[in-house]
Amino acid sequence: MDLEPTKIPQATAKRLPLYYRFLNNLHSQGKMRVSSKELSDAVKVDSATIRRDFSYFGALGKKGYGYNVEYLLSFFRKTLDQDETTDVALIGVGNLGTAFLNYNFTKNNNTKIKIAFDASEERVGTEVGGVKVEHIDDLEEKMGDLTVAILTVPANAAQGIADRLVKAGVSGILNFTPARISVPHHVRVHHIDLAIELQALVYFLKHYPLEDEEF
Repeated sequence: MDLEPTKIPQATAKRLPLYYRFLNNLHSQGKMRVSSKELSDAVKVDSATIRRDFSYFGALGKKGYGYNVEYLLSFFRKTLDQDETTDVALIGVGNLGTAFLNYNFTKNNNTKIKIAFDASEERVGTEVGGVKVEHIDDLEEKMGDLTVAILTVPANAAQGIADRLVKAGVSGILNFTPARISVPHHVRVHHIDLAIELQALVYFLKHYPLEDEEF
C-alpha cells in the first residue's frame, strides 16, 4: 500500500515516526501484538487519535486482537522509506551543529549526516563525530547529490546559505535558526526554533491542562 501524502493530514504524518520508533522497540523485545491503548500509554497520544491515524492506511488491526507488531513495523518501514538511506549535509558547526554531529542519528540508521560545512578556519579540516568539516566556500562543489540539509548557522547568514543550498539542488531544509527563510515552492523547509518551542511549552503548562490537550 502506497502512502498518498495529499490525503493524509500533516498532523498524522508527523506522528508516524513516533509510532515507528515504539513499534521498533516492541519488535526488538519480541512482542507480537499491541493494543491501541498500549500504544497510547507509550507514545502519549490518545487511543482514538491512533486509531484514526491508522485508519487512513486501511485495516491495520483487528478488533479484539489489536495490531500485529511485525506487520505494523514492516508497513511503516515502507511508508517512511526506512529501507532507504538518506545522507544529509549540516551547515554550521557551532555548539548545536557539533551536538548533531556527535549524535548523528545513531538510533535512526536510515538518516546520516555525511558532510558538514563551516566558515571557521579552526573547524575546517577537522572531524567531528567522524564527519569531516569542509569550508563553506566549497559548499556547491562538495554537496554532491545530497538533497537534505540541516541549517545551524547564525540567523543573519541563514537566507544567504539557504539560497546557495537551493542552487546546489537541495529540496529539504531543517532550519534551526530563528530566521524565517524564503525558498522556491519546490523546496520544503521545516522551521524549528527552540526558544519559541520552550516559550510555547511554558504557556501551555500555565493555561492548558494536559487533559484538555488535543493531539
